[in-house]
Amino acid sequence: MNGDSPMGSVPPQPPRKKKKKGAAKFVALGLCLALLGGMVGTVGTLAATGRLFGGSTTLYEGTVVPTAVKMASIDGQTTLTLPEIYATNVGSTVGITTELVTTNYWGQPVSEAAAGSGFVISSDGYILTNYHVIDGADSIEVAFINGDSYQAKLVGGDEEQDIAVLKIEATGLTPVVLGDSSALHVGDQVCAIGNPLGELTYSFTVGYVSALDRNITMTDGEVMNMIQTDTAINSGNSGGPLFNQYGEVVGITSAKLSSSGSSSEASIEGLGFAIPINDIKDMVTSIIEYGYVTGKPSMGTTVATVTQSDAARYGWPVGVYVNSVEEGSAAEKAGLQQGDIITAIDGTEITQISDLKGALKNYKAGDTATLTLDRNGKTDTVEITFDEAAPDTTTTDTATDTDAQSGATQGSSGWGYGNPFGGFGY
Repeated sequence: MNGDSPMGSVPPQPPRKKKKKGAAKFVALGLCLALLGGMVGTVGTLAATGRLFGGSTTLYEGTVVPTAVKMASIDGQTTLTLPEIYATNVGSTVGITTELVTTNYWGQPVSEAAAGSGFVISSDGYILTNYHVIDGADSIEVAFINGDSYQAKLVGGDEEQDIAVLKIEATGLTPVVLGDSSALHVGDQVCAIGNPLGELTYSFTVGYVSALDRNITMTDGEVMNMIQTDTAINSGNSGGPLFNQYGEVVGITSAKLSSSGSSSEASIEGLGFAIPINDIKDMVTSIIEYGYVTGKPSMGTTVATVTQSDAARYGWPVGVYVNSVEEGSAAEKAGLQQGDIITAIDGTEITQISDLKGALKNYKAGDTATLTLDRNGKTDTVEITFDEAAPDTTTTDTATDTDAQSGATQGSSGWGYGNPFGGFGY
């Protein structure tokens, strides 16, 4: 018997080819590069020799030529590209740094710094920003993107509207163009230039108008009409410009809804707010001309909120309690008396101080309104013609609700004694 297999002869099998794992990986990589190159609009080809595995492959290389972005003319009709909006306006946007010197517990001076944004509104050095950016500052420095910096003086401001006008000694500046915030629509694209965190200077952020005419209660209790946007606005952006698609300023970036630490608010993003430019144009002109906002209405009273608990305790309606009436004031001429409770102005319900403050923003000095009030349990009305608020009474510092047990409560108009409520001046 020979060495043949009993099953018969088996034909010889061809030798198996070993898989080149490295080659497979290289092909996959080449495919990725080809796909990546395919996403570029205009491409060129680059031949390369595969030295490790032999053969050749083709890499695709983009050939887009960078173009310079030129400053554009803002005419309110021509839509600008985002790079054009930035290039045209970044030189008109400023970073603001303030220094506040306070005294610590041991009587030693302590210096605190803060940062914000602003923008040029005239060629001779007037700059608009938020009041809270410069509030209490002992010194104010303004810096431009070209490296120029100036010491600025506060011309005037309005705390309730959160606006302030600064002045620097400079000429030949390029001011922004103010637009029409009433022409905005929800869904319009808007963008901002500012200094978030006081460090990321001249940052450009883009978003959309999320809502208009939002009544936002600020941390100090002030209720403000705002543009809501998902444009990124952070600490340091305050006072900066909000632009429309034509490159015009339609708002002042002022606030962001921030987390209070609860898990439900920890991830809040995309809720930024800006003051509509139409709301403050006349005020800015007034500040430049007179140093304060003229024409603000004044009743000549000190008032406080009648809360639900106060109303239940005394049997009064909720509203605004008249704590005192200034002699010779519009309130006295109208016949308002201490102890009256204002419940409406021209039919607009008044239940607390913030309602009164909000309603008065619709009037100017010299305007006449009808006040509905409760007097000794009976409903009455009086006609009041508003006086002009003096410069030192155009703001109210810390208007808070009081209750009947506080015999004296300090407000911006001083201490009120002998009445169930402390007073705040209006």
